[in-house]
Amino acid sequence: MSSLAEESSGPGAAAPTAPATPARRRPGVGAVLQGVALVLGLGLLLGGFGMIALDYRPYQVPTGSMSPTIAAGDTVLARKVDGAQVGRGDIVVFHDPTWGNATMVKRVVGVGGDTVACCDAQHRFTVNGVPLDEPYVAPGGPPSAAFSAKVPAGRLFLLGDNRSGSLDSRVHLDDLAGTVATSQVQARVEATIWPFGHAGLQGRTVAFDALGGPVAAKPGPLVPLAWAAVAGAVIIVLTSLTGPVAALARRIRGAGRRG
Repeated sequence: MSSLAEESSGPGAAAPTAPATPARRRPGVGAVLQGVALVLGLGLLLGGFGMIALDYRPYQVPTGSMSPTIAAGDTVLARKVDGAQVGRGDIVVFHDPTWGNATMVKRVVGVGGDTVACCDAQHRFTVNGVPLDEPYVAPGGPPSAAFSAKVPAGRLFLLGDNRSGSLDSRVHLDDLAGTVATSQVQARVEATIWPFGHAGLQGRTVAFDALGGPVAAKPGPLVPLAWAAVAGAVIIVLTSLTGPVAALARRIRGAGRRG
C-alpha cells in the first residue's frame, strides 16, 4: 500500500499552489501630496541657505568707527562684490596693507575722479563742491580738519560714520589722497545679524543721489533668499506633523465610536 505522501507525488497529483503574494497598496493622494510638500520645502530650505552661503560672508566689526550705523562687536553680513561696482554711500569690507593687517568696514564717500573736501560753513563734507546731508553720521563730534583730496581713477575715498573716532582716508592723505584701490574691496555690507538687538538690513542711503554717477546700490537677494529658507523650514515642519496629527484624529474618532 502506498503512503499518502507517495500518492500525492504521483504523476496524476496536482501541482502545489504557491502562496498568494499580498497586493501592494498604492500610496494615497494624501501621501503623494505630503511627499511633494516635503521635497518642495527641502528645496526651498537648501536653496535659500545655499545661495546665501555662496554669495554672502559674515564679518565681525571690532571697533565703533561705523557707529551708530554699526556698533563695535556687531557681526555683519556682506555680499561678495567687485570693488569697481560699488558706489558712493555703500558700506564696504576691505583690506589694504598700507592701512594695517586688519579687515576694515567703512563707507564709500568718493570714487575715481571725485574731489572730497571738508568742510562747508555747516561742517558738512562736500563731494565735487556739493555738500552732503548724511543722517547716518554720529552727531556731536568735533569738526574734521580741513582738507581737499582728488580721488585717482580706480580708487575709493572711505570714511567711518563716527567721524570723530574713525581712522579712515583722512589719516592717509599723504598716500594717494588717502584712497584705497577698488581691488581691495571684498564685499558690500547688507545687514547686521548679531547681536539680535542690532539685527536688521542696512538701508540704501540717498545722500549721494544728487551727484549722479555711481551711487549706493540697491539691496541684493538676501531678503528673498532668507524668506525662501524660512518658508521651506515651515513647510517641512507642518508637513511632518500631518501624519501624527491624522493618526491622533483617527484614534480619537475610534475611541468615540467604541464609547
